[in-house]
Amino acid sequence: MDNLELYNKLSRPPAEALKTIAAGRLKGKSDINPQWRYKAMTEAFGPCGSGWRYTIDRQWTEKGAGDEVMAFVNVSVYVRTAEGWSEAIPGTGGSMLVAKEKNGPYNSDEAFKMATTDALSVALKFLGVAAAIYAGEWDGTKYIGAGADDTLMQWEGYISSAASMEELQKNFGEAWTAYKGNAQAQAALTKAKDERKKALANGSA
Repeated sequence: MDNLELYNKLSRPPAEALKTIAAGRLKGKSDINPQWRYKAMTEAFGPCGSGWRYTIDRQWTEKGAGDEVMAFVNVSVYVRTAEGWSEAIPGTGGSMLVAKEKNGPYNSDEAFKMATTDALSVALKFLGVAAAIYAGEWDGTKYIGAGADDTLMQWEGYISSAASMEELQKNFGEAWTAYKGNAQAQAALTKAKDERKKALANGSA
């Protein structure tokens, strides 16, 4: 498997897994449904606990401004490979345990849970999970910005290197969906598919 093949397949959440942040410092950015991350990991590696797993390594609090208190969590993610469990993939996340609000301090009983979710999102980014969102290259339906051309070349490479007709159809179908509505990109993908199909039919490697 190409080193980036799994990374790229995990990098694009579907539109239904994204929610636009309406207010605050991250207004306009995309909030990613954490359950989609776990589903993507399960599809790639198998069930949590046997195909991939994580440990909570540390939980602690730190004082913020005024009466605010922040909760932090360190996690380690592991994935099962042919050689056994991988090395630890680290992630640190945080959330507000005591936040200053208009009517006074607010205590959250879910701060450590939210910090753990945040820490997992950080660790899973190293594997490519939702990476295209963080890089500003994907909006849930299509590639955007400067990353679009580079990613198109990678998809063309996957299509051109398919070892069988079944793999060719699979790679082409995924690429076609990724570039839905982009006629120019889909034309390039179709050309790559037709060339590889001809090579496979002729017995070429």
